[in-house]
Amino acid sequence: MSLLQRAATFAAMTLVCAGFIGVSSPGLAEELDRSAISATVLGNNPLMPAIVPVTPAPATPTVAPAAPSFDSLDDAVAAQDPAIATATNAEALRCLAGAVYFESKGEPLAGQLAVANVIINRTKSGRFPADICDVVTQRGQFSFVRGGEIPDIDAGRATYRKAIAVAKVALNAAWESPAAKALYFNAVGRRPSGAARVASIGNHIFYR
Repeated sequence: MSLLQRAATFAAMTLVCAGFIGVSSPGLAEELDRSAISATVLGNNPLMPAIVPVTPAPATPTVAPAAPSFDSLDDAVAAQDPAIATATNAEALRCLAGAVYFESKGEPLAGQLAVANVIINRTKSGRFPADICDVVTQRGQFSFVRGGEIPDIDAGRATYRKAIAVAKVALNAAWESPAAKALYFNAVGRRPSGAARVASIGNHIFYR
């Protein structure tokens, strides 16, 4: 190779090296057309899968079933199945129905429902046990309780079946309480100390 050819080859190699250095230089790299690179790599490259944005489907709102509507308390009570064994809250229902039966079986339906509501209100008050059966069997509260137990009741009695239905109405809040927020009830002529009167139904006066 002649001296002239060697010089030409050296000059060419110098230019190539200078090109590589220029491309790898941070200052020159910033001048590259990044949008063109992105389009080449992502948009126009047949080997790359297309990126399609996915829009999530709107969530379907959960609609709670509407509570049954009744024209009267009589209708609400008549619509209940007077059975305990099939109820999901059988023990609470048994205790509540027992209290309704022994305390108010001779009272109008409004009075029976008010008695049931008193017991339910107590479970939410923070001043009494939080369990229905514990409220009913709490010492010194209901005179029909014997040794912490509710006496047996003939399940075939019509008055007991009605008490069960009333208890179900109360537990399901299927009819508005006739003695809202009441925590006590007594026979006419007896009043718990410091209690405010709420309603008078049948032979009972309800207080809170």
